[in-house]
Amino acid sequence: MKAVITVVGRDSVGIIAKVSALCSEVHANIVDISQSVLKEYFAMIMVVDIDGLTKPFTEFVDTLTQMGKDNGLDIRTMHEDVFNSMHRI
Repeated sequence: MKAVITVVGRDSVGIIAKVSALCSEVHANIVDISQSVLKEYFAMIMVVDIDGLTKPFTEFVDTLTQMGKDNGLDIRTMHEDVFNSMHRI
């Protein structure tokens, strides 16, 4: 199973490192990543494999959300099933 993580906010040093480190801690493997900086704004989308998570998915989501709040970022994490359902016409 996979999850989609989006990160949006003002650009600063270490955003990718922080999110990647948290993923690594819980064994969420980064499958794909895309990021860009538009003027002073940072945007990133990550696809992570969550089959090996060492904590419940909801806890992983809450931890990423809190990390975003602590760093002035909007971090949203969605299970691939929900993501696919939302984007199906």
